[in-house]
Amino acid sequence: MAVTDEAIERIKGMIVSGALRPGDRLPKESELATELGLSRNSLREAVRALSLIRILDVRQGDGTYVTSLDPQLLLEALSFVVDFHRDDTVLEFLAVRRILEPAATAMAAGRIDEAELDELAARMDALGATPSVESLVAADLEFHQRIVRASGNSVLCSLLEGLSGPTTRARIWRGLTQEDAVSRTLQEHRAILGALRDRDAEAARSWATVHVASVEQWLRATL
Repeated sequence: MAVTDEAIERIKGMIVSGALRPGDRLPKESELATELGLSRNSLREAVRALSLIRILDVRQGDGTYVTSLDPQLLLEALSFVVDFHRDDTVLEFLAVRRILEPAATAMAAGRIDEAELDELAARMDALGATPSVESLVAADLEFHQRIVRASGNSVLCSLLEGLSGPTTRARIWRGLTQEDAVSRTLQEHRAILGALRDRDAEAARSWATVHVASVEQWLRATL
């Protein structure tokens, strides 16, 4: 194991064991290096690496702290990596979304409040019957993000937000090339919203599956 990797594992072990908790300040570099039996250079590299993935927060002139370790913060690294996807992996991202998003939508059926449902309906009405593809895709992203947030599961929410990027271009291209894509998207959104209003988790799950699968099926047919 490289020395820097060993240093990362040592710091990780301190956090996992509870020796360092969210918000805690790390000991001074010299003290921590001695405690862990590491060189200051390897410790410095480990701290830099862990700060890049939001485990540690280096504050100039103040010290290094463990972050909140909030799932949304930690999963920012996933979003960064996902941005480097290849076009031929879009179907794989859609397949993962098809697994996770219906589950989140079903969870939201029992938690989303009426005010949020009314707001979602108002935003759909504001789009009109023939929105531009760009407006529709932006509304589509917001529609699903708000529903997923209503699931109450911050990890699931962060995962799906991180996965949404690679599928955006596919959704835009579908809207431009498939004749009934806009009307189908609006219809499926209204069906999902109706299931949520009825507090019907299984119907919400089914319509969310249909919605994601329709993009996936179109993309498979065009490749």
